[in-house]
Amino acid sequence: MSTPDPLQRFLAAQRAFGSVVHRVRADQWSNPTACSEWDVRALVNHLVYEQLWATPMLDGSTVDEVGDRFDGDQLGSDPVTTWDLAAKESATAFSAPGALDRTTNSSRGPLPALQYISEMTMDLLVHRWDLGQGIGDEQRFTDDELAQVEAMVTALQPMQEQLQAAGIFAAPVTVDAGADAQARTLAALGRSG
Repeated sequence: MSTPDPLQRFLAAQRAFGSVVHRVRADQWSNPTACSEWDVRALVNHLVYEQLWATPMLDGSTVDEVGDRFDGDQLGSDPVTTWDLAAKESATAFSAPGALDRTTNSSRGPLPALQYISEMTMDLLVHRWDLGQGIGDEQRFTDDELAQVEAMVTALQPMQEQLQAAGIFAAPVTVDAGADAQARTLAALGRSG
């Protein structure tokens, strides 16, 4: 069985996250999530925000050129439809011919589109679990998804203290010795559940 390419992994992660968004009940949008600073609505808004950035980033815009265009509440009165539209827009941008051969102008400097889509995929995977926690819908990673998240945890290990100081990740948490691979991987990202 061949390994899915980065675009297919991204699209699969996007669909999986969207399926959880579609299961959020009207009374759950203010529920807390595994991300202590975000309730369910703020978490979904964060992912919508990221999806909206894809088109200008892949078109070569700089962070300064985009400015605060996507700041604030993007969800409005219909968060689910807003997610669907933002996801469709970013899927279209990443699927465009040659899109993954480009270099984006990230806040960290030039970033290959392949790295950008990989980071977007990771956010969708980890935040799908966070969202599931917020609405009581347990999320299990597939073997491929777990391998992707484990690889990210390993790659980010040298920067762990900086990422924690920046508030990007929480400090690792301790899990029982018998915890499964998913629980151990999420614990490395400061998540327990």
